[in-house]
Amino acid sequence: MLAILGVGGTLVGYFKQGGPVMWPLLILSIIGLIVILERGFTLYVRARTKTAEMVGKVRRLVTEGKTDAALKACDEYKGPTSAMVKASILRWDASREELEKLLENAALHEIARLERWLWVLALISNIAPIIGFLGTVVGMIQSFDVIAREGLNNPGKVAKGISVALITTAGGLIVAVFTLPFYNFYTTKIAGYIRELETTANIMLETHDQVKA
Repeated sequence: MLAILGVGGTLVGYFKQGGPVMWPLLILSIIGLIVILERGFTLYVRARTKTAEMVGKVRRLVTEGKTDAALKACDEYKGPTSAMVKASILRWDASREELEKLLENAALHEIARLERWLWVLALISNIAPIIGFLGTVVGMIQSFDVIAREGLNNPGKVAKGISVALITTAGGLIVAVFTLPFYNFYTTKIAGYIRELETTANIMLETHDQVKA
């Protein structure tokens, strides 16, 4: 417990030494954490669907002409593929061209929902190091200002400016290193969902052609 408090005290001390530039980095890290948790829950919990099982059940029902039962089956599953399939069944009597356009629009809508707020992580991972480097410049300016006024007679003040430069640089890089991997993890996960949507859309179009043949 004392060790944890010691680390916390050290972090707080570094934060104070870093100066005003540390505040925007703190705000960015909090925003990044919120987005990471929200997107993680959405992509790995809410959007998970047993796509193969759902598509197989729905395809069998619509082939038998039981569209109402197929809609209920869609409601049993959650996720982007289920929502897209349900949208297609609601317009099952449409022509193939109309259904294809509907599936495309539904897929784009679901992809937009999956990608929501990811731009925030991309922005944070890019802007945090820049803010850190801004702190570097500020710290070096402080050091050279001390040298210009007092020469090298006060190395403590010179070191203080250098400390600000190093701490803010480290802070910006830490925030970026914290957010960038999650951005990459989530974009990879979304790419998998996109492939599922494309495959499911093709299956629904083939099933529509079979039923209407």
